[in-house]
Amino acid sequence: MPRPRTLSDEQLLSIVLDVIQSEGPDAATFAAVSKASGLSGSTLVQRFATKAGMLRAALLHAWDRLDAETARLADTLPKTSDGAIALLAALSQDYGDNPASYAEGLLLLREDFRDPVLRARGGAWGTALISALAERFEGHSQAQTIARLMLSQWQGSLLWWGFSSDGAVADYVERELRLFLAALKPKLN
Repeated sequence: MPRPRTLSDEQLLSIVLDVIQSEGPDAATFAAVSKASGLSGSTLVQRFATKAGMLRAALLHAWDRLDAETARLADTLPKTSDGAIALLAALSQDYGDNPASYAEGLLLLREDFRDPVLRARGGAWGTALISALAERFEGHSQAQTIARLMLSQWQGSLLWWGFSSDGAVADYVERELRLFLAALKPKLN
């Protein structure tokens, strides 16, 4: 009879994510996760088989959390242009107000690009996010295009915020997205 798990899969994946986010993906070894979780290295090997398997499982867990937060925001925020801005500003808050946190997140993005399963998961999230944004521009013939452009503008604003360190990330994103929509306003009417 197998022994009961002292940590659930979700708890363990959260610990792996913490190691990845604090020390980088390359530092998330069985030894590092063993130290952080209190589980033996052999237990981790039994659960994940390889370091790559552990990394993939943790990043899929992160995508699950992002999917859930995106859906929660999409269900609760108004279906208006202000709601679109609020949705993207809220999704930006995970970066805190420290550009170094955003930079560490780019290392995770590197891992997502390298792994076809993770890359597909990112693409699926992008499609869902575009749909959520397009709902906020219903009635406009170019709702999907506006949503796609807004998503690109959001990602660009995060990048430029990282260089400028100009205040809180959510405030910076909101300001940039308002400028973007103001520039589109003649087309939106």
